[in-house]
Amino acid sequence: MAISISVVLLLSVLAVIFLRNGGLKISHALVCLLLGFYLASTSIAPTIHSGLTATADIVSSLRP
Repeated sequence: MAISISVVLLLSVLAVIFLRNGGLKISHALVCLLLGFYLASTSIAPTIHSGLTATADIVSSLRP
């Protein structure tokens, strides 16, 4: 668990750095992909899922 959290932290920092530089390359996309897989295996995954579901519900209920 401690190794997983460390990897998630490292990949999060790398993703932020890549986004701030403005250029997204294949290597950057792979880091973001790995970040997603590691986040999915942590205990925060259900919170992220419920937050995204709630946001999608709010957006789908809006009428233009």
